[in-house]
Amino acid sequence: MPHIRPGAAAPARPGVLLPRRELAAGWTLMVLIAVLAWAVTVGQSRRMPMEPGTMGMAPPLFLALWVVMMAAMMLPSVAPVAITWVRAIGRHSAGPARVLRTTAFVTGYLLAWTAFGLLVYGVLAVTGRLVGGSPAAARWIGAGAFLLAGLQQFGPLKRICLRHCRNPMFQLARYARYRRWAKDLRVGAHHGLYCVGCCWGLMAVLIPLGVMNVAAMAAVAAVIFLEKLWWRGPWLARAVGVAFLVLAVLAPFQDWLLPGLQEAPMGDMDPMGDMGPMGDPGPAR
Repeated sequence: MPHIRPGAAAPARPGVLLPRRELAAGWTLMVLIAVLAWAVTVGQSRRMPMEPGTMGMAPPLFLALWVVMMAAMMLPSVAPVAITWVRAIGRHSAGPARVLRTTAFVTGYLLAWTAFGLLVYGVLAVTGRLVGGSPAAARWIGAGAFLLAGLQQFGPLKRICLRHCRNPMFQLARYARYRRWAKDLRVGAHHGLYCVGCCWGLMAVLIPLGVMNVAAMAAVAAVIFLEKLWWRGPWLARAVGVAFLVLAVLAPFQDWLLPGLQEAPMGDMDPMGDMGPMGDPGPAR
């Protein structure tokens, strides 16, 4: 069964297809959310130093920023699945109800990534302590992250989850048997878990490259989009895996590959934005 491409018509029974206007509305909603999330992410990255660890953020603040990042990076690739799901249930809802169901699906999807964000926060906290205690450890942490990400690209979990993300129609048909209570939220969360299984290795490289590194986030988002929607996606996944393994070999000897594991200069702005770009204090209070 061919994988879903943006705007492609999904197999469905007569009477289920959405009018073009409502299909465009679904895509517009997803694109607007992603664009807004990117704007917030870019703005926040300019106010925060790139440094190892949690960057001084408490778990609630980190998770809030993490959810925005995931919306920016993941929604372009999950939009076809969300819209296909709405089309599959189209005869049960119309107009604004479809928007609400799409929103519930996206909310469930982001809940799965929020749970993963808790694990990421713990890993970052440990990483920050290790690098703070021994800056030389950054090289081996970076190498380990690239190695883990490279191996994951060839692992069975990646293969199974990527197959689901590229060809979700069978699973969507099974979701149709779910009870109606919070159905769309549960479907989104379940699909989100498959997505976490597919992409957690790609997220791991943000540890050495920088969690707030917008260029790295954009590159990872592009890889995720192409892996799921391009017809050569599985081959791309393997090529990216090879590239990560090469970076794992180079990381202990090339500090420029580890911007997210380098201590920020003392003059950089703190997470609350109280210091100027050269370390000068803001206006007198």
